[in-house]
Amino acid sequence: MKHTHKLLILMFSFVLFSCGNDKKNNQVDYSSKKAPVKKEVQKEKPKEAPAVKKEAMANVDLSNKGIGPVKSLDISGAIDQKLADEGKELFKNKCSACHRTNRKFIGPNPTGVFDRRSPEWVMNMIINPEEMLKKDPIAKALLIEYNGSPMANQNVSEKEARAIVEYFRTLK
Repeated sequence: MKHTHKLLILMFSFVLFSCGNDKKNNQVDYSSKKAPVKKEVQKEKPKEAPAVKKEAMANVDLSNKGIGPVKSLDISGAIDQKLADEGKELFKNKCSACHRTNRKFIGPNPTGVFDRRSPEWVMNMIINPEEMLKKDPIAKALLIEYNGSPMANQNVSEKEARAIVEYFRTLK
């Protein structure tokens, strides 16, 4: 029994020493100069714009009349300057908080709007923004493009909207 006990102690000591001797060989030298680590700069893949946003940017749809009371509007004649002046004043009072005529702001720049949208669509957007934002694909895309800032309903009458449209015609 004593021999077995001594033999076990001897074997246990041998195992301990055999495991402990390799520490010096396995130590990592942190004081040595580190090789420069090259960081690979991964170019971030351009995020694909949501399909709806692409639609707004690329969608020049003059056939879309929008959703609202205005079904047809002919603006091919000469500009009615008196009506345009009235529209300019309305625009200044009701629309300029979000729209600028010289740049993109909270909402789209109305300059050249009839190159992108039908006059009926513009009128319906002015008169009926809530329903347009719910149902019209272009209005939905614009909502996303303009960071979710919905067009506020300014309770503009159809007659006032027509004046604003006339003012938009003067913008170059």
